[in-house]
Amino acid sequence: MKNVTVIARAETFTVKGLISKLQEQGIPVWFSSPAIEELEVKAEGTELFILLTDESVEEIRQMLVFLKDQCIDTEKRLLLIATKIEKDYVYQYFPDTYVLKWFDRPMDLPQILEVARRYVDDEQYEARKKNILVVDDDSTYMLTIRDWLQPKYRVSMAASGLQAIQYLARNKADLILLDYEMPVTPGPQVLEMLKSEVETSRIPVMFLTGKGDKESIMKVLALKPADYLLKTIDQEGLLKKLELFFQKQKI
Repeated sequence: MKNVTVIARAETFTVKGLISKLQEQGIPVWFSSPAIEELEVKAEGTELFILLTDESVEEIRQMLVFLKDQCIDTEKRLLLIATKIEKDYVYQYFPDTYVLKWFDRPMDLPQILEVARRYVDDEQYEARKKNILVVDDDSTYMLTIRDWLQPKYRVSMAASGLQAIQYLARNKADLILLDYEMPVTPGPQVLEMLKSEVETSRIPVMFLTGKGDKESIMKVLALKPADYLLKTIDQEGLLKKLELFFQKQKI
């Protein structure tokens, strides 16, 4: 199970009851006031935020902006418990696409518990991760990339272009990291094969290349991939590059 943070102005009887019921379901729960400095401490380990608003909802505008950035940057969700008027105010600062569900007050506790439990369930959590297919004939490098990405993404691997095509015939991928220089079927040929099939033509492809000189990079870019990555990139740089890529896809 992943952590849930319940956000409310005070730990009222209702809030304590919600936290207690979540804990009975085996869900790790934190409580936080709407203070940004308090939320910052708990946000990194939180998978789902549960926000209970009240008539003073206009006073938490800055917190809503902070929460919005957290959810967009790290693919988290908000479960909102609010009146319709309060909900409409929240939606001015927080995109409804990142609201897992809205519950009117008085709250339907069994429904809230069921929605929260399903969302933080480990299997459901894994299923929501983006799936990245790494295609490279260098197994050592491919395993390194897998280890770097696995905490945040689902990672599949293929040691050749043929294996990649076979994998995609049965599975979906949100992004392909494709080695530019492979024996038998090099990266450009694999990309051409992917683009020729309706089922795979729209999967974004980033080339992995060991050559960073201008001429080599121009050859890579001429094939119009989604991007390219030098194999000298470190883990932090790779994660940042992928995070920015997936963020741009939402715009």
